[in-house]
Amino acid sequence: MGRIATADYEPPRDLVESAYEALKTASETGKTKRGTNEATKAIERGIAKLVFIAEDTDPIEIVLHIPLLCKDRDVPYIVVPEKKLLGSYVGLQVSTAAVCIIDPGRAEKELEAVVQRIKALRK
Repeated sequence: MGRIATADYEPPRDLVESAYEALKTASETGKTKRGTNEATKAIERGIAKLVFIAEDTDPIEIVLHIPLLCKDRDVPYIVVPEKKLLGSYVGLQVSTAAVCIIDPGRAEKELEAVVQRIKALRK
């Protein structure tokens, strides 16, 4: 990782895996927003619980505003390695540069654990 210079922490692999699991469960039992525009709107509206940003986005400028916006709105975010995998976890057959969890559904406890770890890493 490291291409997203505005990210203020490097998530460990196990945290990324836990976040993916929460995303998959939230996608199946709750509500997610898919795509850079939808994720950006959710952050601005204050309804995003956790934002995922794909590091292999090309051009990377498409997502560079998201960490800054998340910091401004105090929304947790995580940078993940692959946009293809990110898309598959939210039921898309195409890749996506960003997604966010709006309603965690049955992933509420998983989401809370991931968010707490992210907050601890950012300090």
